[in-house]
Amino acid sequence: MIRVRENYNLKAHNTFSMDATCKYFVESDREKELSEFVTDYELNPEEIIILGGGSNFLFTTDFPGVVFYPLMEGYTILREDEHEVIVQVGSGVVWDDFVAWTVERGYYGIENLSLIPGHVGATPVQNIGAYGVEVKEVISGVRAIDLQTGKVVGFHADQCRFGYRDSIFKHEWKNRFIITYVTFCLSKRPRFNLNYGSIREEVDRLGGVSLANVRQAVIRVRNTKLPDVKVWPNAGSFFKNPVVPKELSDTLSKSYPQLPLYPVDEERVKVAAGWLIEAAGWKGKGIGNAGVHDKQALVLINKGEANGVEVAHLANEIKKSVFLKFGIWLEPEVNII
Repeated sequence: MIRVRENYNLKAHNTFSMDATCKYFVESDREKELSEFVTDYELNPEEIIILGGGSNFLFTTDFPGVVFYPLMEGYTILREDEHEVIVQVGSGVVWDDFVAWTVERGYYGIENLSLIPGHVGATPVQNIGAYGVEVKEVISGVRAIDLQTGKVVGFHADQCRFGYRDSIFKHEWKNRFIITYVTFCLSKRPRFNLNYGSIREEVDRLGGVSLANVRQAVIRVRNTKLPDVKVWPNAGSFFKNPVVPKELSDTLSKSYPQLPLYPVDEERVKVAAGWLIEAAGWKGKGIGNAGVHDKQALVLINKGEANGVEVAHLANEIKKSVFLKFGIWLEPEVNII
């Protein structure tokens, strides 16, 4: 069933808990109905937001356009053999529910992405990642509604142009497609990645390597570092880890030998944004009702009744501080509206 609401408040649909409204809010769990609705209207891409769990948005003002809220549910196994399983998942499924579903069934590939907030439909847009794993490694296809034609179309993973926290859906195809289903190719044979952060140590404390223990280890580590959105509204990691030329990382490592660096290729290196922010003096600090989490500097929080402008102002001040100290300009991971 499709529902259209006018002047709809989005506070319950963004994890920063910002009090903002949109002109129209369109939700549906039926692909056919949503396709027919889109066909009947001419939509301006600049006046569209496609919203899932709202964990990647900061509203600084009301939105004078249409918010689409796809709620397709369900899991469909398309193919399975002794080596792998191909499963199609509705875009409205809560991401961590899907991760739990795979772990319960012994499917490997996304256990390191446990407890990441949001819905399945947002994962190919953002190319979510954590603890050495990116979702692009397991996505095989995306199904979507073309907002220009109303037609249901499909894309192979190669067409999505995945990059670090990036995809074609954030550029040429921004606000053009409502993702309705995502297809994942998961392994039925163990393939663990335990070399990031303290995951291996936590797995050992839980009794050794197993699919369930890796998921539980990731959850424990995330819970010790990241604030509960119900207590401190936030959008998780606010900034991307910057990728810089190797020459710059070499220069910085001489002055800051403890700076965490992760080689991307022969010419580029990824730098830990949280470390840069903490070294610039922002960890646990803030401006007004917007703050930086005291356990993870990469997370900006709503300390009370902060509005989006306050959080955006804090983000800009952090960016300036980091640039002046390290010569690196941080890029938000969060969509600022």
